[in-house]
Amino acid sequence: MSYYVYMILTKINNRFISYVGYTNNIDKRVLLHNTSKGAKFTKGKFWKVIYSKKYLSKKKAMKEEFNLKKDRKKRNSIKLRFINSL
Repeated sequence: MSYYVYMILTKINNRFISYVGYTNNIDKRVLLHNTSKGAKFTKGKFWKVIYSKKYLSKKKAMKEEFNLKKDRKKRNSIKLRFINSL
């Protein structure tokens, strides 16, 4: 089974907010976030996937999710690339 690490983005009051997670079904997970059935932090907002990476093991995906959550520099780099492409 494949697992994905993903980063989603929303805009609130002219600020871009990101959320990082992992899942085995990225489409279903983003749908849950956008219907307020995902993580508490994501409720009530519209989210767009701006980054995803596939892993063959859950352990590797969880490790990468943890690292991406803690690495603000990398998260900001991903966010800026997406924002500049708009």
